Amino acid sequence: MRDPYEVLGVARGASAGEIKTAFRRLAKRLHPDANKHDPKAASRFAELNAAYEIVGDADKRKTFDRGEIDAEGKPRFQGFEGFGGGPGGGHGGFGREGTFETFNFGREGFQRSGGRGGGFRGHSGFEDILKDVLGGLGGGRAGVHFEQDDFAPGAGDIAATLAITLAEAAKGAKKRVQLPTGKEVEVKIPAGLAEGQQIRLKGQGFAGPRGRAGDALITVTVVPHPLFAREGADLRLELPVTLYEAVLGAKVRVPTLGGAVELAIPPGTSAGRTFRLKGKGFPAKGGTGDLLATVRIVLPEHGDAELDELMKKWRETKPYDPRKDLA
Repeated sequence: MRDPYEVLGVARGASAGEIKTAFRRLAKRLHPDANKHDPKAASRFAELNAAYEIVGDADKRKTFDRGEIDAEGKPRFQGFEGFGGGPGGGHGGFGREGTFETFNFGREGFQRSGGRGGGFRGHSGFEDILKDVLGGLGGGRAGVHFEQDDFAPGAGDIAATLAITLAEAAKGAKKRVQLPTGKEVEVKIPAGLAEGQQIRLKGQGFAGPRGRAGDALITVTVVPHPLFAREGADLRLELPVTLYEAVLGAKVRVPTLGGAVELAIPPGTSAGRTFRLKGKGFPAKGGTGDLLATVRIVLPEHGDAELDELMKKWRETKPYDPRKDLA
């Protein structure tokens, strides 16, 4: 993965606010819903979210800046005292507690043998070796990523993850995936798919010891949406309204997964008030959930002299305390 600062387009010394602003701007531009005809949109959006998980979190950012984790959030390689290679494509590395492990990839999948040694502090060296060994076996499309544990000896099964958008999870979709076997297959995503749900493709894995092909097990993950947060079958949305819309009332357009709808904001609506839009949430077995739109009052960006004067007058002639019930 690329440097998260590069992905977000910010300098290493950028403030938390600048990073958050850059993420929101890019999320709207790169979201797969806005790039429906771009097959790489999901992977680019997933890369953006992964970058923000690192530098958008104060503790992870410090750890990354110190060089203790890489761009994927994994502990960095800390150095080694020995490295071995053997005939027949074998590669070796020192595992945890000083155990030297040798890896070979053949017809029957990934094989491991071990001995004693000293070196390879940390587990990321093992991951780097596997990336080199398996790099030529074929990549993934549509946001598919294969891990080293996917190549367990004997079973022939392949495990993978597939990143899809919230809209694809809600409505269903068909995604093309290239497996490490070199074969490209179509994966049907059912409507209302749950986060972490697994799809099994029978006979699409590697051949086992007895010649029977294993399965491809694809775990589906849903990339975060820039507007909606999912809570079971319900979706939550922050709905920005102007001060005059909140005071006087208005009809505003509210985005949903199925398209924008109109919502009547009654006069005197306070920030934090939540409106429930029935049946505009996420489809589930028990029926489609609701969309919960919480009002957020937004003032003019550059201020307003008349508004300032009005508020000063209110402060003098019509004071009130909204915090009187707080302890």
